[in-house]
Amino acid sequence: MYEQYLAALKEALPQSRELIMEVYHTDFAVEIKDDDSPVTKADKANDAFLRDFLSKRFPDIGFLTEESMDTKERLHQKAIWIIDPVDGTSEFVHRTGEFTVNIALCVDHEIVLGVIYAPVLNRLYYAIKGQGAYVEQDFKDPVRIHVSDKDFDLKAVRSISHFNEKEKAFMERNKEKFSGEATPVGAALKFAYLAEGKFDFYIRISGGTKEWDVASGDLILSEAGGVMVEPDGSHLTYNREDVYNRNGYVMANKESNLLLGM
Repeated sequence: MYEQYLAALKEALPQSRELIMEVYHTDFAVEIKDDDSPVTKADKANDAFLRDFLSKRFPDIGFLTEESMDTKERLHQKAIWIIDPVDGTSEFVHRTGEFTVNIALCVDHEIVLGVIYAPVLNRLYYAIKGQGAYVEQDFKDPVRIHVSDKDFDLKAVRSISHFNEKEKAFMERNKEKFSGEATPVGAALKFAYLAEGKFDFYIRISGGTKEWDVASGDLILSEAGGVMVEPDGSHLTYNREDVYNRNGYVMANKESNLLLGM
């Protein structure tokens, strides 16, 4: 049902990569937004490109994107695109390669198509609701992915830029469940790496992320057999008036490993 939208994204993303990498290899300027997060020409250019590309193909679908003004018209639309044109701008600025393009299609407050694309790796992760999760290298030969089946010695990931004291304390309290220290991973690659079984757990105890940070990863992880919830165990809904994930979230390879008792 949603294959046409995935096909359009696969057509658009190589062009996104060109825009992003052109900036990546230059001495670009960095601006600081009102929320103290960085933004570059790459964020703005890819946001404008994706909005233009998708609005021409699918004029009835609205938008919620990080770099465009939120007019709230989307709240009255059945379907919207939720887009982070460069997730992990700090990693982009430091040229670690660990940044992504996140695109999700939300219908009636539920994610039905999710894409995470890593331009430096030229690696694409995607899922359509009910059809499993997949990875493609260089847009070739899709391989179905699945979370690990581990119950102990879990491998945890953490944010590179936003690993706070509450999260450190959580990891220390539950250290018997984990295999060593949490590994720093940038942007939405945390979702992707859990989905393909490289890691098993991640927790975010803060309200700093927004819908476009997690929407695509939420579906990819769940279609790979994993789970992401708020700390109280409830699942996130999307196309909300308040786009902040104010309670944080927890994700794991299986429900029994969510450690919701904290």
